[in-house]
Amino acid sequence: MTRSDAHRYLVAYDIADDRRRLRLAKALQSFGDRVQYSVFVVDASEVRLRRMRREVERIVRLDQDAVLICDVGPVSGVSESRFVSIGVGRSLTDGDSFII
Repeated sequence: MTRSDAHRYLVAYDIADDRRRLRLAKALQSFGDRVQYSVFVVDASEVRLRRMRREVERIVRLDQDAVLICDVGPVSGVSESRFVSIGVGRSLTDGDSFII
């Protein structure tokens, strides 16, 4: 896989149950960077995105929880400057790093 195959995704969630919320946060930490309590930035290929979605779907309750996955665009074209943080910010994984 080349870097051009990866897209950057913004993943936000609203989980009703504390235990499921903790499980989901731990799962998402293995895919990307936590930038807010309920928001992650994930760089992923299509295969990795499908794997993450399966993991999310395994954890959440569709009748109680909500997860938003927003495709921000190809990683190669999305600079960190497109993310503006007011107050305490968290940095994103270096654009040259990519976890498979």
